[in-house]
Amino acid sequence: MKRTFDVKFWLGIGISAFFMALLFRKINFQQLGAALLMVDYRYIALAVLFTFISYFLRAVRWRYLLISEKPIPLASLYPATIIGYMANNLLPARLGEFVRAYVLARREGLETPAVFASLVIDRLFDGFTVLLILLATLFTLRLPGNMADAETALRAGGVAMFLLYCGVLVFLYLLKRQTMRTLNLVAWLLKPFPKRVSERLIPLLGSFITGIRLSSKGGHILAILASSFFIWMFAVLPVDMTLRGFGIHLPITASMFILVLLVFAVMVPASPGFIGTYHYACFKGLSAFGIADVTSVSIALIIHGTAFFPVIIAGFYHLWSGGISLNSVRKAGEAS
Repeated sequence: MKRTFDVKFWLGIGISAFFMALLFRKINFQQLGAALLMVDYRYIALAVLFTFISYFLRAVRWRYLLISEKPIPLASLYPATIIGYMANNLLPARLGEFVRAYVLARREGLETPAVFASLVIDRLFDGFTVLLILLATLFTLRLPGNMADAETALRAGGVAMFLLYCGVLVFLYLLKRQTMRTLNLVAWLLKPFPKRVSERLIPLLGSFITGIRLSSKGGHILAILASSFFIWMFAVLPVDMTLRGFGIHLPITASMFILVLLVFAVMVPASPGFIGTYHYACFKGLSAFGIADVTSVSIALIIHGTAFFPVIIAGFYHLWSGGISLNSVRKAGEAS
């Protein structure tokens, strides 16, 4: 069968290659190797541990997002989470989210659309928490004078995105509580557009919102909010541990700032594993604190490596223990 040319895939490869070229264009590779050999890898081991704690907490939050559907054991949620993140590292177009939903639905006998709807809410909580981290960082961390314009732009962008997320949450609340009125309002707003847009979007919104069955119990909501906080606390700590492994002691807000840049970087289309964009964002964030180029590149490589390779190994283990083939996972993600 003739394979079609995948424009998005090769565009991602090109973007990754461009940023990797930017990253290494002035780097002395002997100095880079020496810097990597001088790392205290005890801190890197802690960084890996904290990364997996963050994934475990994601499974905990997911449990409470789905608890109205069915009380699901963490023994099912955690492997599905790890497999999903492994797929994000190996497959293009962030198919890991679909894979994660597919694996859990297959294991627990749930409907895949309902599971995927919970992951949309999961990502909304992530986005909201990251924006809070960005705002807290920009209003407490003093960046160097030569980044004053960038700081102002990030602060304005952070406030704008925060308000946008608030609007999205209000919209979803109204869509859930006043479904028909909200759908009628959307249909009215879409009148200037071709009719086929509303004909496709309105049923999609209706199907999506019926798939969301969030618990209204105070304890469950508190568990979702608390786990969101701890997920990102344990996502910040690996950055801080890596810096300490290189003998660099910056305030925790510096690690928070770098993490936010990394989150923005993975939104840029790139090759699987976010190669290039991830490294360059980390490098630029570290350079803002006066860290030498060679050291910044070394740190970027280690931070990416601790988030990339361990989860792939763990993901393959959970695929094997669950009797799932990588090929079936890939096909499910592409089909979704």
